Amino acid sequence: MQPETRYARSGDVSIAYQVVGDGPFDVVFVPPALSHVELGWEVPATRVLFDGIASFARLIFFDKRGTGMSDRVAGAPTLETRMDDVRAVMDAAGSERAALIGWSEGVAMCALFAATYPERAWALVFYGGCARELRAPDYPWGPTEAEALQSIERERGRSEWPASYGEEVARSGMPTGEEEEIASLARLIRQSISPGAAEALDRMNIQIDFRHVLPAIRVPTLVLHNSGDRWVEVERGRDLADRIPGAEFVELPFAGHITPAADTPRVLEELERFLQAAWAADANREPDRQLATLLFTDIVDSTSHMAKLGDAGWRELLERHHALVRRELSRARGQEVDTAGDGFFAAFDGPARAVRCAKSIVGSVRDLGIDVRSGLHTGECELVDGKVSGIAVHTGARVAAHAGPGEVLVSSTVKDLVAGSGLEFEDRGVHELKGIPGEWRLYAAV
Repeated sequence: MQPETRYARSGDVSIAYQVVGDGPFDVVFVPPALSHVELGWEVPATRVLFDGIASFARLIFFDKRGTGMSDRVAGAPTLETRMDDVRAVMDAAGSERAALIGWSEGVAMCALFAATYPERAWALVFYGGCARELRAPDYPWGPTEAEALQSIERERGRSEWPASYGEEVARSGMPTGEEEEIASLARLIRQSISPGAAEALDRMNIQIDFRHVLPAIRVPTLVLHNSGDRWVEVERGRDLADRIPGAEFVELPFAGHITPAADTPRVLEELERFLQAAWAADANREPDRQLATLLFTDIVDSTSHMAKLGDAGWRELLERHHALVRRELSRARGQEVDTAGDGFFAAFDGPARAVRCAKSIVGSVRDLGIDVRSGLHTGECELVDGKVSGIAVHTGARVAAHAGPGEVLVSSTVKDLVAGSGLEFEDRGVHELKGIPGEWRLYAAV
């Protein structure tokens, strides 16, 4: 008997989820692009997988917003929005900490979640994932951008989506599956997403590059990949593992991207072995590092403003400036870390929220007759007495130093993580950041 479908509220969106099993620890399963919490039980491979995990853990799984039984939404949600959804599901299910299993497209969100909220994730498992979709000079796998867009346009023009799309995807992803399993998987695919939502998701995913996030993952991590994966080459899975400190990589001798029920017990063996060991060794650790997006702002030409206004006038202006900045930080869930003179230093758990907050600050303070410059960087931070510190903090400050009046300048790391947000950027070239190794490409939010 399949479990009851429940709903967690994440902002204005309802996220469908189920809970099964009563093991000593929680596991959150983050699905691939296409899922359906109820139809999934009709797919033999999914039933074997979920029943297997539930035999040794409490399993929590859900449909991402826009798919399955969750609310439909316009466009494709960003990674940080999906992180909010996972937190909402965990809260609704009464789970304070869990191991996260990211399946295929779910890998990126899991990686960002574990690095951003280390207090809520004690282990990670990735299956069939990669750190970047498109080929690049330093990433020799995947399609070019032109090839990816051509493929998206080709699918967009199909008129037979409901009739044949699901079966084509199922056969391509699971080449060794039985006919009954192919049919049930095709049915799930057809009913989990609409053509427009699938296109929006594809366009977002090809922009994502979370390689910079991977070194910030500090929890035990297992990367599983099928040797005959036709969609995501096994070399990309190995590359993913190589970028995570201490990650274990296991290559499974299976064909295809989607493992059929007959081969799933081997996958379960690896999952249970790894998760039982990780729980026993590392379940109660206290995180001392986390991923954060750091915002620095300061008033342009503050000395001349001070001379013009005098001490009392300047003090009044600063009070109004500080009130406006704090209002915007509160709206965007930013944490004020420090204030020095006319400058602010704040930390965020999502890069798109941080960029939008910076733009709001820039716009709102103009009513005071002043301009601010702002800079943002996403990186791994040390946690000292609840506050962030480390090289990422210095990097963010140096990015801000290159910003012009009224400009929101970001590092390439920030830009790579806000795919699907609707934010647009202009390339500001490569710069050296004082005291920070290497060269850095910076972008202005426009």
